[in-house]
Amino acid sequence: PLRLDIKRRLTARSDRVKSADLHPTEPWMVVSLYSGTVVVWNHETQVLYALLFSPTCHSSWMPFLSLVVFFCCDVALLSVNQTEGKLRFLCSVFSDDMLIKLWDWDRKWLCSQVFEGHTHYVMQIVINPRDNNQFASASLDRTIKVWQLGSKAPNFTLEGHEKGVNCIDYYSGGDKPYLISGADDRLVKIWDYQNKTCVQTLEGHAQNVTCVSFHPELPVILTGGEDGTVRVWHSNTYRLENTLNYGMERVWCICGQPGSNSVAIGYDEGSIIIKLGRVEPVMSMDSSGKVIWARHSEVQQANLKAVVETEIKDGEKLLLSVKDMGSCEIYPQTIQHSPNGRFVVVCGDGEYIIYTAMALRNKSFGSAQEFIWAHDSSQYAIREGNSVVKIFKNFKEKKAFKPDFGVEGIFGGLLLGVRSNSGLAFYDWDNSELIRRIEIQPKHVFWSDSGELVCIATDESFFVLHYLPERVSAAQESKEEMTEDGIENCVGFSDHLSIVLGEVQEVVKTGLWVGDCFIYTNSVNRLNYYVGGEIITIAHMDRMMYLLGYIPKDDRLYLGDKELNIISYSLLLSVLEYQTAVMRKDFSTADKVLPAIPKEQQTRVAHFLEKQGFRQQALAVSTDPEHKFELALQLGELKTAYQLALKAESEQKWKQLAELATTKCQFSLAQECLHQAQDYGGLLLLATTSGNTDMVGQLAEGAERDGKTNVAFLTYFMQGR
Repeated sequence: PLRLDIKRRLTARSDRVKSADLHPTEPWMVVSLYSGTVVVWNHETQVLYALLFSPTCHSSWMPFLSLVVFFCCDVALLSVNQTEGKLRFLCSVFSDDMLIKLWDWDRKWLCSQVFEGHTHYVMQIVINPRDNNQFASASLDRTIKVWQLGSKAPNFTLEGHEKGVNCIDYYSGGDKPYLISGADDRLVKIWDYQNKTCVQTLEGHAQNVTCVSFHPELPVILTGGEDGTVRVWHSNTYRLENTLNYGMERVWCICGQPGSNSVAIGYDEGSIIIKLGRVEPVMSMDSSGKVIWARHSEVQQANLKAVVETEIKDGEKLLLSVKDMGSCEIYPQTIQHSPNGRFVVVCGDGEYIIYTAMALRNKSFGSAQEFIWAHDSSQYAIREGNSVVKIFKNFKEKKAFKPDFGVEGIFGGLLLGVRSNSGLAFYDWDNSELIRRIEIQPKHVFWSDSGELVCIATDESFFVLHYLPERVSAAQESKEEMTEDGIENCVGFSDHLSIVLGEVQEVVKTGLWVGDCFIYTNSVNRLNYYVGGEIITIAHMDRMMYLLGYIPKDDRLYLGDKELNIISYSLLLSVLEYQTAVMRKDFSTADKVLPAIPKEQQTRVAHFLEKQGFRQQALAVSTDPEHKFELALQLGELKTAYQLALKAESEQKWKQLAELATTKCQFSLAQECLHQAQDYGGLLLLATTSGNTDMVGQLAEGAERDGKTNVAFLTYFMQGR
């Protein structure tokens, strides 16, 4: 079955809805009511934009003309024919005379043609998306007629409904020449308009069917009726996937939005907008920069190597050369490369197919609710239902087991992760033994390439834990007694993370590891990376983006959006490698990497070192004089601080250095610093407390010369002068 998440995005109470339309680019819904009111909503902000009063029953967006067009109550339906990017005709249906009339917009609304043939009211017409000169009409005379512009008589008539036909729609995706209809006989019929035959009848509605729609993006059919339900059917198998009842009485219209998963539904008591299916794009990228994605069932590929480097600007859409790879036998809901990039798995419709990544040749297939890859690419696992996990090696089933706590989800990586209602359990890929169980409900699990670090993301936050394989091996060799939660102390916060980490209150949407740096997108559209307890923001994005991968030799990070656009951001591998080496306290490697880091990035690296407690190294790395001076003071490096103060010529810096020199009993240096700062009060305190009569005498003359009469008076007074 399709794993379609269905979420309600907007509920707008109103009088009975006659028609609804979604704007193709803006987050706007226009709704026409039987009362003659037209309402415009912003369905993202849920704000009412406009309330218009007009004797209308129908409305539709015409974005290429920046218009909303309204139609009077005797017009049953509008349909648009667009030629050469320009609106040419409006077809309208007048219920009282059972005629279809064609109006020419360019010729001052001249009625250029009348179509006769129906013997009862015409309820709806739709233009064929593949041939704008052809349209179909539904009538209460129980027939569907297909017409051609320029011909008064219909091309042919489809008969099969036992009562009046209320609604029709053309199939717009793929190659199927299909037409759908709904009628007062409570049936929905799928027609092949080339062969003029009914290919399927959908039964289920308890009252008249009032609206039907092929979803423009998903493989589903949506039907609504006077029974108050919207039914979701699979457009390939015709299986009933879901029945929606929002308690708003009879359903009158359904509108899907091209390029989106949004659907608007109109009822007796108002309108709602729902989101169907996954928001994430069906995309995957391997480590070399080859990207595969699916548009409907068509699989395409692009190679990021072909992008000229000078053209890449952070956050801008990449212009890619796209190659068609063929059609997939199932409707893809996820695509995922194997870790080595040789294979790609497509999942959907409760099935999976493994293809070779280069030529899309079928390698293996089967039934599964979920599919995950192991760390080494030779193994993978599937979830069948909520109880069984099967492990495969080299495309052959190796083992099937039933986890004690059930299976609600599975996660790939170094260990096989299984989510249940009691938490997350990690299993060994080779023998399916329980390694460790943690009381946490994860949404995502991300393993680093080394397998030493794992990020567990929940609905509210994320954790970074340290995995100790040597602890697991020792426990397995000694055959020590296992607790009900597995091997103790094999997964937990590492020593160097536990001090600064704990739990990070950020919602991770997508993530990946580069060394010991965890890169992720969050719920407020920021691109961040986390290392050593510090969160560093790479970019603020204007929409939700999904991480595809990182190419080290390009120093670039790649992301995609739901429209399958790809953007890129610069992220220096040398910086990430340096920070990884620091986290491992491997300063010999860090010193080797440092020369590759550009000067403008070195101060940021120095701040990172300082936060990790490595101030001496930070002082050596930093290129910012202000930062270096602060570090020199903290470390008591008087010579370095003195040189920096000479260059800065800052009174404040001389005072800070004088204070440090005094605490270290370097009185001559303190005296010079106070002279440089012209701090006569500080000099008086230093001279008197150290009992230096010569300094007191010099101070008196200098203070009098510079007009510091209070200090001069005190020094003369103490000398008896």
